[in-house]
Amino acid sequence: MGITIYNTLTRKKEPFEPLHPGKVGIYLCGPTVYKPSHIGHAVGPIIFDAIKRYLVFRGFEVNWVVNITDVDDKLIVEAADHNITTLELAERITEDYLKAMDTLYVQGVDHRPKASEHIGDIIAIIEKLVARDVAYPSGGDVYFDVSKDQDYGRLSNRNIEDQAGQRELQSGEKRNPGDFALWKGAKEDEPDEVKFDSPWGKGRPGWHIECSAMASRYLGDTFDIHGGGMDLIFPHHENEIAQSQCASGQTFAKYWMHHGLTRVNTKKISKSDASPEMQAALSKMTLHNLLDEYPGELIRFFVLSTQYRRPIEYSVEEIESKRKGLVTFYRLFERVERLCNASPYDTADKNRTASQTQFAGACEDVTDASVVEAWRQALEAFTRAMDDDFNTAGAIASLFDFAGRINAFIEKSGIERSLSSSSPAPQGSPHADSKGDSARKDALTAAGALISLARLIGVFLEPQGKKAGNDNGLAEKAMQVLIEIRKHLKTKKDFETADLIRDRLGQNGITLEDRPDGTIWRAE
Repeated sequence: MGITIYNTLTRKKEPFEPLHPGKVGIYLCGPTVYKPSHIGHAVGPIIFDAIKRYLVFRGFEVNWVVNITDVDDKLIVEAADHNITTLELAERITEDYLKAMDTLYVQGVDHRPKASEHIGDIIAIIEKLVARDVAYPSGGDVYFDVSKDQDYGRLSNRNIEDQAGQRELQSGEKRNPGDFALWKGAKEDEPDEVKFDSPWGKGRPGWHIECSAMASRYLGDTFDIHGGGMDLIFPHHENEIAQSQCASGQTFAKYWMHHGLTRVNTKKISKSDASPEMQAALSKMTLHNLLDEYPGELIRFFVLSTQYRRPIEYSVEEIESKRKGLVTFYRLFERVERLCNASPYDTADKNRTASQTQFAGACEDVTDASVVEAWRQALEAFTRAMDDDFNTAGAIASLFDFAGRINAFIEKSGIERSLSSSSPAPQGSPHADSKGDSARKDALTAAGALISLARLIGVFLEPQGKKAGNDNGLAEKAMQVLIEIRKHLKTKKDFETADLIRDRLGQNGITLEDRPDGTIWRAE
């Protein structure tokens, strides 16, 4: 079965057939860097990073472009409000955005072009449009004439008369109300850094033409996938199609993929948090603040837990719900590491360079038939979900099912019950082939395979807390001291104080779990 994609342009799922066999070009509209990025700016990059990872797994060579809009009316206004240059503002916001992308494990972007660095490409396209009489200068501006494009409105299913919500200011006269600016003449009170030379005088590009220029520069006049939020379908993407196809005479993008928008779910937050002030604060929550409070892996997991075309419901409760889901996996990994004296992450690392065929055999050395079958079904369900319009929510569901079956195998094998009286035999020892050691090996291999599968969408790329662990193990050492003190208190039958330590830690998001072989801790 091949991959299918829901194409906004045709409003149906279509078989994915790249323009050039084995190669895929993707363009995703990036942020306008005038204010700190919020969670909505993370949704597209996380989704398409997962899509690229999966396409690479399926054997495609992917070229993914995400632009930076650093020339725009909004930057001029915001920079003036802060008494800094537009360049300073753009650099500051871009740096903050890129740091957030790194924390969210968005690692697959191949090019991040800035509009300010492609003025020449932009002017070249506008000149073509003017030469073909589908664009016209007026009062220092240059406008696209929507009446010259017979297919205008096909993506958004709107008529020319419906064109509204223009992002640009205008100086000259338009031929039609729906015409949009390709070039904006400079105004006297505007800063010099946004005044670029052009055949029509000093000025700056319109918002829509910037993306057309950068997409064609890095992907060619025609490429495979254009992505963005549903709020960009009109007018931004509609105008991109019109100006690009009129300039090149070719189809701009073969598939158009639009992800749902992020919205605050008032039904899932407490009454005390449902005030208009709180709603406004949540809707404007910056990625910087969000990532100070929550791990990047959790935010990524939160986004991918919803099928990309559906709206993402944001609330503290939703985030916490996804945290509990992640903990299910973390507990399994901790359990396996404790039982096997080895990390399933290390086992997963061995599969990083495996081909698709080799990957399918990740559990070929497992002796228990139920584990082998669980892996086969998990891989099949995962790929079936991803092949069906990159349904990451369905893929994650297969991970949960596989984790449950690994836990069930551990319970059935009895290796945990025997741990308090015996330790796993070192690899290579005469007892390494015993039933218990064989079960431990199966559990370790299966957990590693689960991590490898999750990595196809960018989850469990590194052990929990490793990236933020810059304390040289001090947290672990401190917790072991508390665990030892609590153990000492219990031997002295001071259960009240021992319970107090456990409860206070729990109030601060740290769970202690007493097991036959000792006490372990985790940050929830």
